[in-house]
Amino acid sequence: MFLPFCFITSDYVSLLFIHSEDVGSTRLYFVNASLQRLTYSSSVGVSLPCPAGGTPTAILRWYLATGDDIYDVPHIRHVHANGTLQLYPFSPSAFNSYIHDNDYFCTAENQAGKIRSPNIRVKAVFREPYTVRVADQRSMRGNVAVFKCLIPTAVQEYVSVVSWERDTVSIVPGNRFFLTSFGALYISDVQKEDALSTYRCITKHKYSGETRQSNGARLSVMDPTESSPSILDSFQAGEVPAGQSVELPCMAAGYPSPTVRWLKDGRPLPSDARWTRRLTGLTISDLRQEDSGSYACEVTNSFGSKEVSGALYVIDPLRVTLSPKSLKTGISSTLFFTCAVEGSPEYTVAWYRNTEPIVPDQHISIQGSHNDTLQITAAQKSHSGAYQCFASRKGHTAQDFSIILLEDGTPRIVSSFSERVVAPGEPFSLMCASKGAPPPSITWTLDDEPVVRDSAYKTSQYTLSDGLTVSHVNVSSPAIRDGGVYRCAARNSAGSAEYQARINVRGSPRIREMRDITAVAGRNTFITCRVIGYPYYSIKWFKDGMLLPDNHRQVVYENGTLRLSDVQKGMDEGTYLCSVLIQPQTSIDQTVHVTVKVPPLIQPFDIPSTSVGKLMYIACVVSSGDMPIRITWHKDGQLIVPGSASGVGIETKEFMSSLQISKVTLKHNGNYTCIASNAAATVSWERQLVVTVPPRFVVQPNNQDGIYGKAGVLNCSVEGYPPPKVMWKHAKGIGNPQQYHPVPLTGRIQIMFNGSLLIRHVLEDDRGYYLCQASNGVGSDISKSMVLTVKIPAMITSHPNTTMAIKGQMKELNCTARGEQPIIIRWERGDTVIDAERNPRYSITINKKGDEVISTLKLKPAERGDSVFFSCHAINSYGEGRGLIQLTVQEPPDPPELEVREVKDRSMNLRWIQRFDGNSIITSYDIEYKNKSDTWDHKYTTRNISPTNNQANIVELHPACVYSIRMYSFNKIGRSQPSKELTISTEEAQPDGPPMEVILQPMTSQSIRVTWRAPRKELQNGLIRGYQIGYRENGPGSNGQYSIVEMKATGDSEVYTLDNLKKFAQYGVVVQAFNRAGTGPSSTEINATTLEDVPSQPPQNVRAISVTSDEAVITWAEPPRLTLHGVLKGYRVVFWSLFPDGEWGEMQNITTTREQVELRGLEKFTNYSVQVLAYTQAGDGVRSNVLYIQTREDLPGPPAGIKAVPSSPNSVVVSWLPPLKPNGVIRKYTIYCSSPGSGQPAPSEYEANPEMLFYRITHLTRGKQYLIWASAVTTAGRGNISEKVTVEPAGKAPAKILSFGGTVTTPWVKEVRLPCSSVGEPTPTIKWTKDSEDSTIPVTVDGQRQILSNGTLVLRSVKAEDSGYYTCTATNTLGFDTIIVNLLVQVPPDQPRLTVSTTSTSSITLAWIPGDNGGSSIRGFVLQYSVDNTEEWRDVFISSSERSFRLDNLRCGTWYKVKLAAKNSVGSGRISEIIEAKTHGREPVFNKEQPLLTHINSTHAGLNLQGWTSGGCPITALLLDFRPKGTWAWQSLKANATAQLFLSELREATWYELKMKACNSAGCGNQSSQFATTDYDGSESLPQTLLFRANYSHQREGDKEGDQKRERRRMCVLFCVLSSKNNRSMDTPVKGPPQGPRLHIDIPRVQLLIEDKEGEDKAVAPVTDTEFSQSVNPQSFCTGVSLHHPALIQNTGPLIDMSDIRPGTNPVSRKCVKSAHSSRNRYSSQWTLSRPGQSQSTASARTLTSDWRTMGSHGITATESDSYSASLSQDTDKGRNSMVSTESASSTYEELARAYEHAKLEEHLQHAKFTITECFISDSSSDQMTTGTNDPADSMTSLSTPSETGLCRFTASPPKPQDYDRGRPTNVAVPIPHRANKSEYREPPCLAQCTTLYSATGHSGLGSLGVSSGTATLPQRTLTMPCSNPAATASTSSTSSNPTGSSTKMGGSRDSLLENSSSALGRLQKQGVGAYSKSYTLV
Repeated sequence: MFLPFCFITSDYVSLLFIHSEDVGSTRLYFVNASLQRLTYSSSVGVSLPCPAGGTPTAILRWYLATGDDIYDVPHIRHVHANGTLQLYPFSPSAFNSYIHDNDYFCTAENQAGKIRSPNIRVKAVFREPYTVRVADQRSMRGNVAVFKCLIPTAVQEYVSVVSWERDTVSIVPGNRFFLTSFGALYISDVQKEDALSTYRCITKHKYSGETRQSNGARLSVMDPTESSPSILDSFQAGEVPAGQSVELPCMAAGYPSPTVRWLKDGRPLPSDARWTRRLTGLTISDLRQEDSGSYACEVTNSFGSKEVSGALYVIDPLRVTLSPKSLKTGISSTLFFTCAVEGSPEYTVAWYRNTEPIVPDQHISIQGSHNDTLQITAAQKSHSGAYQCFASRKGHTAQDFSIILLEDGTPRIVSSFSERVVAPGEPFSLMCASKGAPPPSITWTLDDEPVVRDSAYKTSQYTLSDGLTVSHVNVSSPAIRDGGVYRCAARNSAGSAEYQARINVRGSPRIREMRDITAVAGRNTFITCRVIGYPYYSIKWFKDGMLLPDNHRQVVYENGTLRLSDVQKGMDEGTYLCSVLIQPQTSIDQTVHVTVKVPPLIQPFDIPSTSVGKLMYIACVVSSGDMPIRITWHKDGQLIVPGSASGVGIETKEFMSSLQISKVTLKHNGNYTCIASNAAATVSWERQLVVTVPPRFVVQPNNQDGIYGKAGVLNCSVEGYPPPKVMWKHAKGIGNPQQYHPVPLTGRIQIMFNGSLLIRHVLEDDRGYYLCQASNGVGSDISKSMVLTVKIPAMITSHPNTTMAIKGQMKELNCTARGEQPIIIRWERGDTVIDAERNPRYSITINKKGDEVISTLKLKPAERGDSVFFSCHAINSYGEGRGLIQLTVQEPPDPPELEVREVKDRSMNLRWIQRFDGNSIITSYDIEYKNKSDTWDHKYTTRNISPTNNQANIVELHPACVYSIRMYSFNKIGRSQPSKELTISTEEAQPDGPPMEVILQPMTSQSIRVTWRAPRKELQNGLIRGYQIGYRENGPGSNGQYSIVEMKATGDSEVYTLDNLKKFAQYGVVVQAFNRAGTGPSSTEINATTLEDVPSQPPQNVRAISVTSDEAVITWAEPPRLTLHGVLKGYRVVFWSLFPDGEWGEMQNITTTREQVELRGLEKFTNYSVQVLAYTQAGDGVRSNVLYIQTREDLPGPPAGIKAVPSSPNSVVVSWLPPLKPNGVIRKYTIYCSSPGSGQPAPSEYEANPEMLFYRITHLTRGKQYLIWASAVTTAGRGNISEKVTVEPAGKAPAKILSFGGTVTTPWVKEVRLPCSSVGEPTPTIKWTKDSEDSTIPVTVDGQRQILSNGTLVLRSVKAEDSGYYTCTATNTLGFDTIIVNLLVQVPPDQPRLTVSTTSTSSITLAWIPGDNGGSSIRGFVLQYSVDNTEEWRDVFISSSERSFRLDNLRCGTWYKVKLAAKNSVGSGRISEIIEAKTHGREPVFNKEQPLLTHINSTHAGLNLQGWTSGGCPITALLLDFRPKGTWAWQSLKANATAQLFLSELREATWYELKMKACNSAGCGNQSSQFATTDYDGSESLPQTLLFRANYSHQREGDKEGDQKRERRRMCVLFCVLSSKNNRSMDTPVKGPPQGPRLHIDIPRVQLLIEDKEGEDKAVAPVTDTEFSQSVNPQSFCTGVSLHHPALIQNTGPLIDMSDIRPGTNPVSRKCVKSAHSSRNRYSSQWTLSRPGQSQSTASARTLTSDWRTMGSHGITATESDSYSASLSQDTDKGRNSMVSTESASSTYEELARAYEHAKLEEHLQHAKFTITECFISDSSSDQMTTGTNDPADSMTSLSTPSETGLCRFTASPPKPQDYDRGRPTNVAVPIPHRANKSEYREPPCLAQCTTLYSATGHSGLGSLGVSSGTATLPQRTLTMPCSNPAATASTSSTSSNPTGSSTKMGGSRDSLLENSSSALGRLQKQGVGAYSKSYTLV
């Protein structure tokens, strides 16, 4: 069922009369026949009129469905005289399911018959306790919430939801609130304020009228998080009546909000006004049968989909039509009743006659697949009456009835024809009409021969509405033979009637041959003289020479018929002669013999009555009849078999039989029949044998008890014959019986079939003496008395239904019971029995008053929990009664739950929820508020707030002030306690100014980038939290409403891209800023238009007309304007031919600006496929559906070949090939033959049908030459002739082959036949060979190859290797001939080469190069894709002309597997290598430019969660763990990524560890940190680690000088840390570094691979930002640094696999790389670099190898940046054929740059220009290194000494000021321990102090720090670079000559890194201001 759904039908239906038209004025009818269920309240009762009636007045009776009569039960049930059934109100203890919950039906009976109504379910519903609930719900903001009212199953049928309340206020449907037809509440577009309310449902009991209010449910509103849809409300399978309406709920939640699609039987819903899609689901009105089906609701968003489905069965109400409706017919008729049932299937049919079920017997049968046909054969009088047909289906019943009256229906002739004379050829017609019941059937005879319908006789028969049957015989052209006596015979099951008359046809008379006659003695016989022709004078009959008649039994009619009455055997048997006088002296005659048979005659006899045990003799004597005579006996219609079993003996003689019973018993009662039969007839005589038995008791009555209200049976069973009649009498009272009176038999009291007395409902008046008396007229009556004692079961007679109590006071509850003593009264609270002894709060007292018992329950005192149902149960030995009492305990209300709904700068809005009203209506509320610092003595009060309100505004408050607020509620009992005190601070004001400098820039056809600056500072009125961007379409048809998107603020300048806009549409955009208080004014609207896109729909109404055989016209209409998405540039018509062999021709296209194009030069009589598309500036749009057209026929081309060879001395055989261009359907071929010099002017012509390609020309002259040629013929005419060949007939001819060679194309695994028909004399031999590489190989005959007798080569299941050249050679003694056949076997196409071209966050664009087409044009491609770690493949079908495809709607940051296969006419080809690609996006990363901590004090720390960047994929989860440092237990929190979070209840002056984890669809990012809380006074303690380092430095005074320098430097760093910390006060915001510009990457096109390096030193050498600092007089400098991935150092395997990079993907997010090198074999790839213009084989070619299987000691080999191109080597590992294409190498560099970030480096570069400046390549023939430069202006001086082989240098150039704003963000990470600050942030003073310190101690420059001033050497890792400083240059030279000199080794530690940074800092201080560049070496 669709739970719940409801529909309403009227309780009263108009009066329905069903007349019995032919039965007279008597009729029966139904009133309200559709009433089949009646539910009523036990406290009200119900009256039910009988739904049946009749005229004249019918007798109305009520029955139970079991067939039992209805009886009156005083004060419970009564049937009125007018047939109304009344059920009185009753108490629950008086409930009797036999009366109050049962099926009833009513009957109506009069002379017409008796009909019954369908069963009516009558059910009483009485008051019982129940509660309704509503569960709390959760929803995301902007989604939908669903509340359901949970009603107990026991009362669900009667209780319905009438309304919903929101905070005690009724919800009016509309806006965002919807009430469904099944009682649910839907809230759309959920907002945060919806969580402030409580929701209740109000229900009402349909019959008792009681209302219930549910508990209050809350709604939890969460911020949107990306999630797949989840179903909130759905539907199931169910049945609904036709014509009603049904609502199929389908509600889902998810983010983004899911879209809903409805399907019916797997297809989208048809367009129908009856189908309405609403928020609540699908509503179907006026349901019809065709609406049945399977419905599915699909909800989908970008993260998944869900489906809910169910079957809807529309059930048409059952309608029954019984035919015939009424019928008057004759006894012995055969009757057919048809019960036609309309409506829903799966019904059952039941038949009734006069309300009794019909049981099939020898007369009645029920037929049909649904028992819908009733047949009565040989109907009897007893079969008259009312017949009813009932059709039932799942509780619904429909019926119809028919009245049948049976009477004597023997046919009678009512109209006939008379004797006449006709001339030959004069047509005549005879008519015979008969009436009978049932209508008779009429047959015709002519002279006792049946009239057969043929060409001479036409017969017809029909029955009129009044039952008259009319039959005609028409003779259109009579002859003499058609004359004679015509007889019509009418017959039905009741009898027959005949009429006859002579028809004379003029002509010569004659007598037809007459057949002998057999007559039965005692009956009449007719003898007809079968004379034909006319005229004649007379017809006379003779017997034994005497003229007849000669006695009174003989009559001769005028027409010549002789009648013999009461035929006698001796007198009438013999030969009779018919004499016809045809002339005065001429007569003709004919004889007939009559044989008389005599039937048996039984002498009548009687059977006297007898008694048990006596003898009986019955004789049956036959007094006359022809022998032999057979005599048998039957009893009650059954043949008697003599013997001991039956106790009967039979003695039979020739003409008599006797039946003998030696000892009569009761079983011998019955009808005995004697049956005598002979050849003439069968006769019988029947009489009854009656055996009498006096009555006797089988079961005697005994005294017994009856229980009041229950059924009782007084047993009394007797037997005897005739069956005794039992009478019951009753004498009231228990003493001696005074006077017996007959018991009145009503529906309540009945005598059962065995004589017992049934009392269905025992009453107190039924007690007393009863007498059972029996008599049957045999012997004396018998009787026996008994006493019936009536016991009364316990019942509750008085109790309160509801009552009130005051909490804390005593309450008494009373119950009164009566019944048989003793009575026990038990009290229950709910379902729990009250034990007053164990619970002192209760006491129970019992008082007796007469026959009543009064029980009192006292509650001391009443509590809130006592507001439940109490029940008192009275119990005795005979039953139990119950009284239900609802107790309500009243008290002062609970305090309201006070909430703040809205706080403004000078006002606040409060809302409250009244949870419990104390079971008394709330009368008012009071609100009190004060300043938090004041006492409540100085409060402000708002009194007597209306109880209908649930919110209030407090105004005239002070901004930024703290208030305390509390509240009271009142009812009539008293005042509540104060509510929980709230502390509230007023808020800041909303902005007063709009954003500035709003600029729009269209990006794509569906996106516009919006940039702006924040409002002016003085107008912001607080911290700008974010912006609302409103945009609307400014075009025709737009509604002018703004769509709003919201974003968080990130700085002074903002950018946002509007997506999913309409294509090529103008949009107006406004921007508003908002802060904590609200939204400010919007900016002035600015307009921009999205870019053009391709049309999304094809041209309309595309039509193609074939004009000629080579020209066609294509017309179309422009696509809908809204689908052009740009300025229409024109149209393109794409067309290709379809050849008969299934191949496709070359695809062609024509471009035009018109809407019509003429295609000329087409192939004649050829099928073409045509598509039309529109295009704009953006490209081609969608093609139209393929349109097929065929050019017209034309003259065919010449036959492609012709041969003529001699086959005999005077004949030749000609063979030919069909034309290459038939240009139509070949109708025939014409063969021409001429003999040069013969003198014949015209050649001979021969025609051959198109299926034959050879022809034999005969009657030629031997030795004479002939010219032979041929032409083809189509409907267009005769084509060109073939070439002419010469042939000469000869007696012996050399071998010639008639078949032709050429190319044969066939699909593989098919059978192909290569014909080689030959002629010659002698007969040639055939040999087939196949060409191999250098030789020919004879074709061997095997299971696959066979050579037929006619020379045909048969190849079965051909394969690709069967392709090749086959040669057939025919040889005889005079010569040989050969043909060559080129067999091409078509196979599925080869696998395409699939690559990835571009990717985005939700799409992957693929490109491919098709493989070999297998000899058949490619029809299309099948693209399959799946998520990388699943095997659930999805298919996409792509056109054959496409070479690229974009997969959309993919998951962000996810790897996908893709494979492709091509299809041709043979089938699908091999699947391409599976490639893998990843959509854009990565796991979240915390933006280091954002401060992690916003506020810190002694107990709280504010976290900035907005610092997380999504990585392009929305963040779905954010988890935090923190703990005091040194402890083990973590505390966990879940947070909203867009909010600010405070960690509270922290310890003072304590260091904490913090871990954060943010996750999205691409993965999870982690961020760790440490922080310290302040002391109570806001000061910060020195961390222990820093103090330890300070002390430690004094303990190492004796260390080396280098150690001292390091300690000084460390102390400087500590000093910086302490200074910065102590300058921060309590709650001071932690100012993070400024947000600088992002890195822009510009890398030339070349492929670089990162590979791990073997060796001991695998350190990370991060470059510090100090080297980029523009403060302290920066100078141009150089340094060489090598970058390595941390994973390489940790020996866990590389996280970057450049051989697996695709454009737009993130290779380091792959999880498949393991530490074991043996598992990386599929990551091997090899690239070859070649200089343009040189071949691949030249020495300059270089190979880039990336093979993770062997970790070499060298890096990659790279080349000069712009001088080489990269191409994939031929031996690349094909297991991973997914390398990025060379065209997208620059994209690969972007991915390479992203890889640095995932190398766990620490900070971001600021907007540096990133280029490759140098690459070094090792030459195999020399150790000399070559250096290439990308840009001479930006490149650095090359080294005189080369570095190790395979190095490329990156150069980071400083950003230009104008680049800060226009640089696009690129996430590239490099190590930056300290941040460079913007100009407004000054360098921490510690740096200057440290510098001064070093200078004061005499350590200046880098040299004093122990670092070479020119270089920082990284052995085998670093490319050293010269600097502009002369000292540095000198140092470089020395370093080059002595690499292991005094230079300091840079490792991977932080200390060495700081030292190197310090050396750079020192150098910066000496150098002047100027440009700089920075080099990285990529290894």
